[in-house]
Amino acid sequence: MLSLLNLLKDGRFHSGQDLGAALGISRSAIWKQLQHLEAELGLSIHKVRGRGYQLAAPLMLLDPLKIAGAPPFWPITLLDSIDSTNAEALRAVSRGQSAPFLVLAERQLSGRGRRGRKWVSPFAENLYYSLVLRIDGGMRQLEGLSLVVGLAVMKALRKLGVAGAGLKWPNDVLVGNKKIAGILLELVGDPADVCHVVLGIGINVNMQSADEVDQQWTSMRLESGQMCDRNILVAELSEQLQSFICRQQAEGFKVLRAEWEANHLWQGRTVSLIAGVNQIDGVVLGIDNQGAIRLMVEGEEKVFSGGELSLRLRDES
Repeated sequence: MLSLLNLLKDGRFHSGQDLGAALGISRSAIWKQLQHLEAELGLSIHKVRGRGYQLAAPLMLLDPLKIAGAPPFWPITLLDSIDSTNAEALRAVSRGQSAPFLVLAERQLSGRGRRGRKWVSPFAENLYYSLVLRIDGGMRQLEGLSLVVGLAVMKALRKLGVAGAGLKWPNDVLVGNKKIAGILLELVGDPADVCHVVLGIGINVNMQSADEVDQQWTSMRLESGQMCDRNILVAELSEQLQSFICRQQAEGFKVLRAEWEANHLWQGRTVSLIAGVNQIDGVVLGIDNQGAIRLMVEGEEKVFSGGELSLRLRDES
């Protein structure tokens, strides 16, 4: 099916006869594959008598050869469809694959965000990216890591035309109040010695509609008005990640703290911190040297950290 999709990805009309000749199969076989593309991948294909077949919108597919030519030269696994790139990355670690390596997919069937939320993952529209790193020397190497990843994602988006991209503690990248990217870190191994961390990143790239998303969102295409080549995005994101992670590992998160705070969209805003059934209201002061959030709560500065915390703007802010 993907051979057929590669012929159709330009968004132009192609006759059944030409498609069959190119693939060495019958026109009826072409018809069956087209039905599979629509059913399996959720693609819309126009069928016009006398003109042939046309994708409703052109596609830019991921190409490891284009990505691999740009540093850093991490081994890349590219999958057409997978439950989630983070899940596949964890399975690769359990099989003994040496880190660092990168897992990409055109589609996720069970994409995951923080706190078990679903990450909508249509075929060939967005970026589903999981980088695996080996961590030696214990938990200190992980201090502020999710915030460091956020900085890298933000910088990549800005370089590719999303000037309004900013950060929301702890794991989101927003444009205004709309989410454009999310980050999910997962750890396996001994955090006191040698472990592996999966940096899972989802970026809304060329998506223009999504009925399943239950929060305000945007995409690179909606912000810029242009389709983005996701191969260029992968290369830029990887370069930014390598740069920021090297700085964090060499000097600790404290060297990046001021830069992160300067790009935090909710700095100085009145917020509610949600921890399970508990809610704490306060004003965002910033973060500490470990990446924990600092709030002014009833006249007293308090610090909060943890993977299950969620920050929300208060109505009056």
